[in-house]
Amino acid sequence: MANEEWGPLAGLIGTWESDYAGMDVSYHNEDGKVGDTPYREKTIFKPFGPVDNGEQQLYGLDYRMAAWRQGEENPFHTEVGYWMWDANEQQVMRCFLIPRASAIIAGATVAPNANKFTLESTIGSNIYGILSNPYLDRIAKCTRYEVTIDINGDTFSYDETSVIEHAKTGSVIMHTDRNTLKLVSREA
Repeated sequence: MANEEWGPLAGLIGTWESDYAGMDVSYHNEDGKVGDTPYREKTIFKPFGPVDNGEQQLYGLDYRMAAWRQGEENPFHTEVGYWMWDANEQQVMRCFLIPRASAIIAGATVAPNANKFTLESTIGSNIYGILSNPYLDRIAKCTRYEVTIDINGDTFSYDETSVIEHAKTGSVIMHTDRNTLKLVSREA
């Protein structure tokens, strides 16, 4: 399998981990305010492809991530999804679900050899959009999502922001997550 087929995603193939280097800044229901949560993370990216959609050919990474608070056995956050590369359109796409019944498809035009890029998603978009269950749509509606990825050899970092219209506070909350992970294995 030649890694160049995955374009800017090739450097993500493998298993990545961090030790409480992550920081989640979000609304804490139990405290009734925005707070910080340090976390550790494990993310696995498994390559697949090609996927043929008529004339479109995609190469992808099946991914799963989990994040744990210090001292907790069960993760407080998980995601499953795909990162996709369309070389002809030079599009990187991230399609993922979180177990709160939310789905996000984010994307952008990215150079094939880029090691840093930003993907975006907006509620109501037919191309890169956000969907939520009825409860979240009323109580904590995500209206915009942005993530910047930086792949640097055996480390990869992300900085992501979800813009949340929060009914309990009557304000807009910037839910952010940042982490730097280290490569554990190129085998996924």
